[in-house]
This record gives sequence, structure tokens and C-alpha cells, in this order.
Amino acid sequence: MRFSDNGYYIERYVKCDNCGVLIYDEGISAAVKGKDQLFCSDWCVQWFTARADGVEQPRIPLPKQGIHETG
Repeated sequence: MRFSDNGYYIERYVKCDNCGVLIYDEGISAAVKGKDQLFCSDWCVQWFTARADGVEQPRIPLPKQGIHETG
């Protein structure tokens, strides 16, 4: 996200090219397959690069929800 010079409004929104999270600072620039991309974290750079190279990505584990066994 880029603020105006006076800081009162947002000139344009900048999103991570991998996950779509709004980037408030400069972000991380990386070239993937010869094209410059902007990412929110090193993790997103690695994930996007592996996906672009055709590497199958593991699913992201979700926190366990629901009934917990006691015992």
C-alpha cells in the first residue's frame, strides 16, 4: 500500500503476488521465471518459486478444531 506524500490517503494498493496480502512497506522483490514479482515474506517467495517450477506443494496444515479427546 502506498500512501500519498501528505499521508492522508492511499495512492494505490500493493498486494503480494503469491498470497494477496496487502504490503505496507517495501516488500520483497524477486525475479521468478524472468519476471519481477513483489512478495510479503521470504516464505511467499519460496512457495511461489517452487510452484512456478512445477514442484508440488504440500498443503498448509490448519489448526485442529472441534472436539478434543480427553483421557
